[in-house]
Formats: sequence, structure tokens, C-alpha cells
Amino acid sequence: MNRLPPRRISFPEPLHLSGQVKDCGAAPKSGSPGFSLIELLVVLSIIGLIVGLVGPKVLNYLETSKVKSARFQIDGFSKALDLYFIDAGRYPSTAEGLDALVRKPGSSAAWNGPYLKSDKLPADPWGNRYNYRSPGEHGKYDLYSYGADGRDGGVGNDADITSWDIGAATASTEKR
Repeated sequence: MNRLPPRRISFPEPLHLSGQVKDCGAAPKSGSPGFSLIELLVVLSIIGLIVGLVGPKVLNYLETSKVKSARFQIDGFSKALDLYFIDAGRYPSTAEGLDALVRKPGSSAAWNGPYLKSDKLPADPWGNRYNYRSPGEHGKYDLYSYGADGRDGGVGNDADITSWDIGAATASTEKR
């Protein structure tokens, strides 16, 4: 094997760039403004604590306001049913339902409605239809919402909201 003698490679003069390269801010300078990792973790922990303490209170407040809204709507329906009674001499039957407050039922000649401002019946705050029965078990009519769970019974926010519990139907029966 024949070896070739080593060659010398020559390089051009090294470039001197001093004074030509500008600081592009890639590396942080000591004492520069900003947050350290510890400071960010402390702030995030405080925010998490606030959300953990306040969040459930806000959600409970929203559910409580839905229950109050359902009570107000039932009271409004009760007043509209009383107006219907004044005109027709009776409450709508179960078959006619609350629709009789916005559309004339075929069996009512003395209908003078609509008795609600809206053309459609509003749903309860949870998006379900209100239930109506006439004659009712608790008064001249029973008007109720199944609450947050949409099922009969329940406790707390899932409890049924009824006309006889808020006194709407009871007040109507006492007047007659």
C-alpha cells in the first residue's frame, strides 16, 4: 500500500465580525424585566385557589336563580290562567293545556287572548315544558316544573317547582 504524503490545506483569513453583529435579544440579560418560573407558579396557584373557592358559589348562584325564574314564570302563568278563567268561566282542560293561553281552543267561545305576551309558551329554565293538569289534585289546576333533573321529585335544585308550593293555585282557589 502506497501512502500519499499529507497535503497542506490553507484557509483564508478568519473573519472578524466584532462590532458588526447586533444583539437580537435571544439571550436574556441579567436584571432584565420579566417573571421567573417561581413567580409564575405562585400566580397560577393563587388563580387556581380563587377559581376553586369562588367557582362553586357562582354555579350554585346560577342554579338558584333558575329556580327563582321558574317560580316567577309559574306565577305569571297563574295570572294568565286567572284571566282565562274570567273570560271563559273555567280553566283550560288538561287536554287544552297551557297552549290555550296563546291559541284559541276550539271549545272556548269566550276566549279573549292571547293571555301571554309571547306567541309561544316559554320553556322552564332547564329547557323543559311546564306540566299542567286541570282539575288539579292541589287546587283548581296543578302547574309545575320537574326542576333541574327533569324528573318527578328531587331535592335542592332538582326539586319540583309547583304552583301549590308557591301559592299561585291556592290563591286562585281562595278567590272563587
